[in-house]
Amino acid sequence: MNQDKPGDGTGLTKESRERPTLKTIAFMTGLGITTVSRALKDAPDIGADTKERVRMVARQLGYQPNRAGVRLRTGKTNVIALVLSIDEEIMGFSSQMVFGISEVLSGTPYHIVITPHSHSKDPMQPVRYILDTGSADGVIISRIEPDDARVRLLMEQNVPFATHGRTDAGMVHPYHDFDNEAFARQAVARLVARGRRRLALLQPPSKLTYYFHTRAGFVAGLRESGAQEVPLPVNIDTPLAKIRDIVEAMMRSDDAPDGIVCSSGSATIAVNAAIEAAGKRVGHDVDLVSKQSIPILNWIRPEIITAYEDVRLAGRELAKAVIARIDGVEPALLQSISQPVWQDKKG
Repeated sequence: MNQDKPGDGTGLTKESRERPTLKTIAFMTGLGITTVSRALKDAPDIGADTKERVRMVARQLGYQPNRAGVRLRTGKTNVIALVLSIDEEIMGFSSQMVFGISEVLSGTPYHIVITPHSHSKDPMQPVRYILDTGSADGVIISRIEPDDARVRLLMEQNVPFATHGRTDAGMVHPYHDFDNEAFARQAVARLVARGRRRLALLQPPSKLTYYFHTRAGFVAGLRESGAQEVPLPVNIDTPLAKIRDIVEAMMRSDDAPDGIVCSSGSATIAVNAAIEAAGKRVGHDVDLVSKQSIPILNWIRPEIITAYEDVRLAGRELAKAVIARIDGVEPALLQSISQPVWQDKKG
């Protein structure tokens, strides 16, 4: 008796049962390994019935291609790396992004691998790791700066990638972005339509490109309406507890704004808590405008004026752009911008 590789009557070893392979599928279907491989690749010379039988068995076994083997044969990993921030985020932004990317990749040979990082650490580190290890065929990055060193490095290395956000340094690359300038400008207009004149902006950190877009829209809205800005000395990367404390103190002061625009749904929760802690009411003493990617803010406080940012759409667009870039499509053809969709009925 062979004690090293016990069987179970199926002719399969313990190792084969633990990780289904092409050999496993071949045994279960009675086909050759080459036929199974070509059926899974949708080869035109394999009949439709055979393909369906092979796929059904593969699904039942939970078969996944061995990436190391794929890489040896093709030089590809079939992996798209998503470099994703792990910092405080409670409004579903990250999960919506992953859902959108997965929707596109599900119909392709590609798989998503998330490479987590903190925005307080060196942003180059995760990208260098991907490049040094050759662990992905394409990369998706976010939190884009006007002259982003990661974008320059990926372009120099000729690695297909797409960015959630735009650069502003003459680099032509695939991206999908949200029109933050339109959001901020329209937010001001909605606040002014409610009679608000002293407006504060909880803005992105100044190193990011969309800070400039957001500021441009906010300032344009102020200029058009004659409203006044009340400076807010925190940004959306500030810890939520500190945002709450700073905004509460501001709302208790004689210099309190009567309208606030928030560039982050998560930060808006802290702002709402601060307003309530100061004894003020949203929709009465002050109006609050925010982006959101899932409709949670209006469950918490229906009076909050919200614009929908379709982050799942962003994930889909980014995934399609990366795959197209892998296939050689020119970067200038792989750029898109989505618009805010306002979810209140007023203004």
